[in-house]
Amino acid sequence: MDNSDWTIGNLLAWTTGYLERNGSESPRLDAEVLLAEASGCRRIELYTAFQNTAAEPTRVAYRELVRQRAAGTPVAYLVGHREFYSHSFRVTPDVLIPRPETEFVLVALLDLVKQHRQENGPLEILDVGTGSGILAVCAALHVPDSQITAVDVSPTALNIARLNAEDHGVEERVDLIEGDLFSSLRTGHRFDYIISNPPYIRESEWDNLAPDVREHEPRQALLAGKRGTELIHRLIDEGVKHLKPQGWLITEISPMIADEVLALFEEHPAFGEPRTVKDLIHHPRVVLAARQESSPG
Repeated sequence: MDNSDWTIGNLLAWTTGYLERNGSESPRLDAEVLLAEASGCRRIELYTAFQNTAAEPTRVAYRELVRQRAAGTPVAYLVGHREFYSHSFRVTPDVLIPRPETEFVLVALLDLVKQHRQENGPLEILDVGTGSGILAVCAALHVPDSQITAVDVSPTALNIARLNAEDHGVEERVDLIEGDLFSSLRTGHRFDYIISNPPYIRESEWDNLAPDVREHEPRQALLAGKRGTELIHRLIDEGVKHLKPQGWLITEISPMIADEVLALFEEHPAFGEPRTVKDLIHHPRVVLAARQESSPG
């Protein structure tokens, strides 16, 4: 093509086919997001510019982004951000890319908060394994009368969470702590809610993950162990000591381990009957249960 033929529309059409041939599951969306990034505009603005010829600097930047995407780098890492619950969050290879399924954890929390009678100060919410901080920041945004504690074992992930909290103006209400699950929390400190998107991929599933996930996202944030329930088991056993009576533990799960997770809650004497939240295709995606009023721990 002559340079004058490289309109926005032609670029998107060619790139969509190229990315599809190179394994992208959403080639058109990827092409649009990357071109918006190279053009320094919003994706929606591309739709009114299909006939415009893309400037040479835009084509050069776009070509490099497309090359990296075709090689497997996730789009979110290339553009440095991802939307979650209608908010934009920074992401880097130090953190998991936010996924729509995790929104069900937040929705479960917000539904419970609506039923909560708060009498003594702000609600206290703990986000275990916060990663980029999406759950912690959204909890702060959507539960104004709350104080959030967010824990992660990765200092680099916490740096991203800190930036996201600052971007959304909630840094004063999100306390970031480095530590393995509950190990760095103050003894005796109890929360109204504990939320988490823990690692839950089984070792046997690892090789079957999409290459852009397996080769680019942080392994320690994905892989749980042989059973897939290792971290969730610890959340249940150790978390009860950090929940107020009638406080709730809310965790994302894989549908493949739903029965095992429900059994862990049902076998624990401190928790009441667990509930399951299903995703849009009716797969169990979240399990939540309340600590019983008179439970030990």
